[in-house]
Amino acid sequence: MVVLLKVGSRGAEVARLQELLNKHLQPSPRLKIDGLFGSRTEAAVRYYQIAVGIGIDGVVGDRTWSALKMGLLTELASQRELCGNFCNAPWMEVARKEIGQDEIAGIGDNPRILTYHASTALRASTDETPWCSSFVNWCLKEVGILGTNSAAATSWVHWGKASAPVGGAITIICSIDVVSRSFSPSRGHVGFLVEDSCSHYNLLGGNQRNSVKKSMYPKSSWGLLGHRWPREEEQI
Repeated sequence: MVVLLKVGSRGAEVARLQELLNKHLQPSPRLKIDGLFGSRTEAAVRYYQIAVGIGIDGVVGDRTWSALKMGLLTELASQRELCGNFCNAPWMEVARKEIGQDEIAGIGDNPRILTYHASTALRASTDETPWCSSFVNWCLKEVGILGTNSAAATSWVHWGKASAPVGGAITIICSIDVVSRSFSPSRGHVGFLVEDSCSHYNLLGGNQRNSVKKSMYPKSSWGLLGHRWPREEEQI
C-alpha cells in the first residue's frame, strides 16, 4: 500500500522521501533527513514533480513515489547547464532599470506600464489591470526573447523549460489557502527569481505592491508552480 505524504506528515516514510529527493533532484535540495514533511520538503516535491512531468500538487502519491523509486532523473537545468544558454540572464538588467515604476493613483495611467501591457495580446489600456505577466513579457522582448504573449501569470507554467531555482529564472507562484493547503491558480503571480531561501521567494517583478520592485513572498502562503528558463528557439 502506497503511503500518501503531504505537509504535516512525519515518520520513516518521510525520511525515505527526503533521502530520495536529495539523491534524484539536481541540484540537491539538501534536505535534513528528519522525517518531518515541512515547507522545504514540499517545495522539493514540487520541483521534482515539475521536472518529471507529474501533476504539481506537493503531495506524494502513487505517481511521485513510483518516479522516485524508479530513480527517474530530473530535467531541471542547473546553473552550470544554463551558462551557455542566455548566460547571466540579461533580462534581469532590463528589469532592474525599471525599478520604481508605479501605478498612478486615481485618474490617469503610467504610460510605462501601458508599454508593458502592449507586449501581450490583451494590450490592456489601464495600469490597474494586473500587469506582472506583461512586465515579464516586455523584459524578455527587450533582449530578443519571445514570451507567452499572455497577460496571465499562469501562462508561464509550461513556457520554455523547467529550471532549477537559479537567479533570473521566471518564477510562477500562487497563493495558498493556509487551512486546506490548496492552491489558488487564479491568484497567481510571475516574476524573476532573485533568491529562493528556506522560507521565501525573493522576486523582482511588476505589479508588486503596484510597482516594479523586489518583494519577498513567504512560502507559508505562496506555493510554487514552477521555475522556467528560455529555450534557444525562443529567441526572436
